Amino acid sequence: MDLTEKTLSSQVIYRGSITTLTVDQVRLPNGAEARREVVRHPEGVAVLALDGEDRAVLVTQYRYPMGRTLLEIPAGKLDPREDPRRGALRELSEEAGVEPEELTGLGTLCVSPGFCNERIHLFLARGLRQGSCHPDEDEFLSVSWMPFQELLERVMSGEIEDAKTAAAVLKAAVLRRG
Repeated sequence: MDLTEKTLSSQVIYRGSITTLTVDQVRLPNGAEARREVVRHPEGVAVLALDGEDRAVLVTQYRYPMGRTLLEIPAGKLDPREDPRRGALRELSEEAGVEPEELTGLGTLCVSPGFCNERIHLFLARGLRQGSCHPDEDEFLSVSWMPFQELLERVMSGEIEDAKTAAAVLKAAVLRRG
């Protein structure tokens, strides 16, 4: 059965500096019509970076939509047509001040596909060299380090709720079991 929904029309409701909201009219697989509200967002990257002591570099940031700070792996949006690997290296340098010798892809996540087209490319970084952080002008964060096992336990307990962080940590844990 073809489950594709065909776009009949699309109206931009809001266009911001990062997101665009459209309201689309679609034809459903059964021939009926429905309305879809879609947040269009650039792709992003997130990097689980582990040092030689098996510690992960993390950032704590205030996340306005959540109304609180979250502990996360370094991440950010890609520039238009930016290669995800290059974006991952850039974000890791900007937010955490580290450069990896090795960068391994961990796949891509559809963040919230029920209403948003954002995708995040996940990476695992190893062989870290310390530099200095240089976050964006409107980016305020605190950098910390945590043993990978403790990070995994915090993900499993639900203490760490950030989806990209949880997914990267769980994927890395499975890879490590080999």
